[in-house]
Amino acid sequence: MYKVPLNEIKEKIVSSGKMSSEELDAKIKSKVSELSGLISEEGAAHIVANELNIELVSSEQKHLKIKEVYAGMRNISTVGKVVRKFDVNEFAKGDSTGKVCSIILGDETGTIRVVFWNEQVEQLTGVKDGDILALKEVYAKENKNSNNNNKEIHLGDRGEVEINPKDIEISDVRQGTTYERRKIEELQDGDAGVEVLGTVVQIYDPRFFHICPECNKRANETEGKYQCVEHGEVTPALSYVLNLVVDDGTGNIRCVFWKNQINHLLDKTENDMGKFKEGLSPFEEVKTDLLGSLFKLLGRIKRNEMFDRLEFNVQIVEKAKAKEEINKLESVTEKKEVVAGESVADEPVIEETNVTDEPKTEPIN
Repeated sequence: MYKVPLNEIKEKIVSSGKMSSEELDAKIKSKVSELSGLISEEGAAHIVANELNIELVSSEQKHLKIKEVYAGMRNISTVGKVVRKFDVNEFAKGDSTGKVCSIILGDETGTIRVVFWNEQVEQLTGVKDGDILALKEVYAKENKNSNNNNKEIHLGDRGEVEINPKDIEISDVRQGTTYERRKIEELQDGDAGVEVLGTVVQIYDPRFFHICPECNKRANETEGKYQCVEHGEVTPALSYVLNLVVDDGTGNIRCVFWKNQINHLLDKTENDMGKFKEGLSPFEEVKTDLLGSLFKLLGRIKRNEMFDRLEFNVQIVEKAKAKEEINKLESVTEKKEVVAGESVADEPVIEETNVTDEPKTEPIN
């Protein structure tokens, strides 16, 4: 079943004219109650759509706008403009190394992350922001930590990429979340599209759990078998969460990383992380290597009600380049001096955090 967001399912049902919004909400609640809470609202909405013979996704359509791409789709094609290209990350893979790189692709309907693995990464050589990519025979999967509607595109074995194809133009891109650099001391509950530049000052052990491979919800173990509330008995997939604290000189904040972000943060694969589940002693070396590292983190702020503290839910993680950040801060300072009527020849005063300074650490609860 395709992972169509609940609000889009409702929109399609209501726009069909077969049921009002109020009737639909009541019908969904009735379905959930009828199945004793063993199905989600999304699942109930799918059932209602099927009963009304409403096709949520065209079985004939293969060339899709980005908004029309849903997790679970296979052998699809789409076109978009490169909004952002991330650095290539290398990771240990047995006795060899692997590579991963991702881009954000956009069109007039939205944006989505596209992930390239190992030899696929070479196809991105020379690709830059603004280039147009045509993707063919690719598939979409769910990424619950993504900021792009919980979906991302992978090439798989059959996927093809054409760079700047003729006769295809994309003038406007409907941006998803845009990110703004903020100081930690300024952050408030509910802030979204936040970018923080910070130094790692404390790392906690990862926590492991099992999830349903279909919906990514937690799978509960009973007598050696794993049950998903929506899909029943399943062969679970491994997932994990990691907390660490970063400091930017104005304050510190606990950051929450989920599976994909942890893999990027540590340059590890699921198999690599799975080994730590058997014993955390080797993870102490990872902590030592990570401590004091500078990262650029993008995500949203949420208050943890249990501990009454703000936490940073990380959606994108990048290793920061100190020289690049210093140049950026100097450029901003020079512009401020011009506005103030001061000479740009004077030694610039960097008002923001100097990334080479020792981070100031406040007590952490």
